[in-house]
Amino acid sequence: MAGKTGYRFGVPILVLFLGVGMLFGHDGFGLEFSSPNAAQFIGVLALNSILFAGGMDTKYQEIKPIIVQGVILATLGVLLTALITGFLIFLLTKHVFTSVSFSLLGAMLLASVMSSTDSASVFAILGSKGLVLKERLRPLLELESGSNDPMAYLLTITFIQWIQTGGDNLWTIAGMLVVQLVLGVALGYLFGKGAIRIINKINLDNESLYPVLMLALLYIIFSVTNAIHGNGYLAVYISGLVIGNSKFVHKKTAKKFMDGMAWLFQIVMFLTLGLLVNPRELLPIAGIGLAISLLMIFVARPLAVWLCLLPFRKMSSKAKHYVSWVGLRGAAPILFATYPWTASVEHAQTIFNIVFFVTLVSLLVQGTTVPVVARWLGLAGESKPVKKLATFDVEMSDDIKSSMSEIVLTEAHLSHGKRIMDMPLPEKTLVVMVKRGESYFVPRGSTLLEPDDILLVISDNEQGTGEAYSSNAK
Repeated sequence: MAGKTGYRFGVPILVLFLGVGMLFGHDGFGLEFSSPNAAQFIGVLALNSILFAGGMDTKYQEIKPIIVQGVILATLGVLLTALITGFLIFLLTKHVFTSVSFSLLGAMLLASVMSSTDSASVFAILGSKGLVLKERLRPLLELESGSNDPMAYLLTITFIQWIQTGGDNLWTIAGMLVVQLVLGVALGYLFGKGAIRIINKINLDNESLYPVLMLALLYIIFSVTNAIHGNGYLAVYISGLVIGNSKFVHKKTAKKFMDGMAWLFQIVMFLTLGLLVNPRELLPIAGIGLAISLLMIFVARPLAVWLCLLPFRKMSSKAKHYVSWVGLRGAAPILFATYPWTASVEHAQTIFNIVFFVTLVSLLVQGTTVPVVARWLGLAGESKPVKKLATFDVEMSDDIKSSMSEIVLTEAHLSHGKRIMDMPLPEKTLVVMVKRGESYFVPRGSTLLEPDDILLVISDNEQGTGEAYSSNAK
């Protein structure tokens, strides 16, 4: 997904799409777009695709050692962030920024909207330059960011209902919160298993329809779960996790398709949310927006993370500091900010503008410094260059542990002899195809090779092959 894409110019690239949306909006080139309902609909489609693709890309073996920490951060961490931030916002509007007035419930609603870290931004930045993190931090951060949006959504809806009912049905709302979480997990798992059976059993003549079928199943999972009052976002993420860690036909093609759809939807979502904002409306709330941003970055998020990770003493203080810092806000909080707007909650427009401002500050301050802070804290490991085939457009299943590489032959490589059988290849290494000029052919042991031939090699000893032909291994 877009998590495989970098950021450019020192700024997360997704911020540029927010800027493009604002540039073409009412205060820019004059494109009129002021429908929070339309933006919310587009955002729901996008967030589902992003969460599903994130779940598919998450390998269970990688998150297994840190799954408890990740789940705690994605649930209790979001709740603590919302409560701490909400209380601070209430104090700010009561004693400092009196021009903006929020009740305690209103402040909690605003904080809930911003309480989750954004999966799109975290995946994009962590994957930008193959950033390698120590202490299993990368899977922890990806698990947290990929699974904490459902909790933020639940808190947002809960406080909206609380404000509208005046707190009369508090226990009913609390019960609904538990039911949504339980149904979201249960239905996500069951639908994920069911989707695998459908994909493996159905026989489609056109193979390109399998990814389309998966996309359709994704939205069916969300719609059905929501219809029976479960958390659709959580169900989608869990089903993506189940499907991504199962065997099914055309798996690699489906994962690439979902990655592409997630990237496309992220662009569309950021553009749409950018169109919805009028930059001049951000100026009156810039002061309180900056204050809330700094409080979330330096107070609320670190305090919530440290409280959640307190029982995990094997985790270093530096690692906890880093998890605190990678609390990026993104498109999900802006999307959730449309819910108070469509529900006609008091100060809904102000809430949306503040969330947008806080998101920009978070992405520009935290997003641009994620790799730098990792190096400062000594948590950045050595990144290994990703070897990609440039000549042969072939792939192997993830279940096959052998590796493929390309070797461009030189005169030095042929010094041992010009036949394949003369080449000093490591054990369990096979040359399966040769490209000479514009022609491709399958070689034999007696095949005579020439300089500039490109060999496609499959090996169980990737390191040995790379060392033998390091100057040209790709």
